[in-house]
Amino acid sequence: MVIKRFIDKANIILKAGDGGNGSVSFRREKFVAAGGPDGGDGGKGADIYMVSDDNLSSLIDFRYKKKFVAENGMPGLGKNKTGRSGETLVIKVPRGTIVRDRESNSIIADISGDDPVLIANGGKGGYGNKRFASSTRQIPRFAKSGFPGERLDVVLELKLIADVGLVGFPNVGKSSILSSISAANPKIANYHFTTLSPVLGVVKVDYMDSFVVADVPGLIEGASKGIGLGHEFLRHIDRCRLLLHVVDVSGMEGRDPYEDFLTINSELSRFDDKLAEKPMIVVANKSDIADREKTAAFIQKMELSGYACLAVSAATGEGLDTLIKTTAAKLKTLPLPQVYTPDYKRPEAEIGRKFEIKVIDNEFYIDAPWLERILEGTDVDNYESLMYFQRAISDSGILAELEEMGVVEEDTVHIGEFQFEYMD
Repeated sequence: MVIKRFIDKANIILKAGDGGNGSVSFRREKFVAAGGPDGGDGGKGADIYMVSDDNLSSLIDFRYKKKFVAENGMPGLGKNKTGRSGETLVIKVPRGTIVRDRESNSIIADISGDDPVLIANGGKGGYGNKRFASSTRQIPRFAKSGFPGERLDVVLELKLIADVGLVGFPNVGKSSILSSISAANPKIANYHFTTLSPVLGVVKVDYMDSFVVADVPGLIEGASKGIGLGHEFLRHIDRCRLLLHVVDVSGMEGRDPYEDFLTINSELSRFDDKLAEKPMIVVANKSDIADREKTAAFIQKMELSGYACLAVSAATGEGLDTLIKTTAAKLKTLPLPQVYTPDYKRPEAEIGRKFEIKVIDNEFYIDAPWLERILEGTDVDNYESLMYFQRAISDSGILAELEEMGVVEEDTVHIGEFQFEYMD
């Protein structure tokens, strides 16, 4: 038998496509003695999008593929032709997936809607030499390199989208209730932790109305500290608008139902204060085998505490219709499931020409990615191209800072993988 694991968290790496390099080209046609520059721009690197897919219910696929690389833009061509842009990469994830930046834990996107969401931007294409033509520079023999695409280390975190969440101790009948009020078919047995992963079921109220219920593994005392299974799946009731707190009112396992109620609520609040504050209906299950006076006393105690409480029996079906109607009526008064607002701040594009210079063993190291891209597109054997690079260094303040740091002729200067001797 193949057991499919439920995975609700995964770490992956995303790399958007780099922009294509601009082209150095000159018009060459019959009867045209001195055609001007006609190098086209590089194509844009591919963006990475994510979109929800209701056919997916787990992040297990991302346990096997952890790196996604989008297509780079193609280099520009002669005759002012722009290079082809990279084809957009669309990654399908289960609905309700939160995308977080791994380093800051900030939210990049909440994949809960139907529209694709942009996650990583592809790099812009570099300019072709046509862009650098002017009245004083008529034959530019240089072009710009493309910009790199974004690289992100992200955490995918699945938070199922359901209207109602079933919570309670193990073996109190949550799965039995779900299977009785919906078409879901969870595993049901008379032992603890029968439910090992969240199960969703759609409950039909009438022809036009329905709601989604999520059953998560049972909680036990200490769940918020990692004891048992339920703590791993509490995130899946985070979006729920309403909680159905199921209690074994018969006390057949030797526990007091009111103490069970207090214990579970305490675990919810320890895990997240907002969970314990969610609207809640208490479901007194197994009422068919419970003492009627004790059941009535429990319901009264719940109502005095401010909770609606319904006696039901998943085994006989008693009270389930009332539970469905009460739940549906309550949901109509509550806001829609929460959608998380992104708070991730993308690094500023490298257009401010920032740089850093370090001296190591009397050699100067310039850290300036934007300058490396200019240098990659520079023809050092061409005077105009070299002058363009020289102006970029001068206008950015790099030369002035090098002089302040004591650079002298024939000192070695490093820019990325390039190195040259400083000439005054």
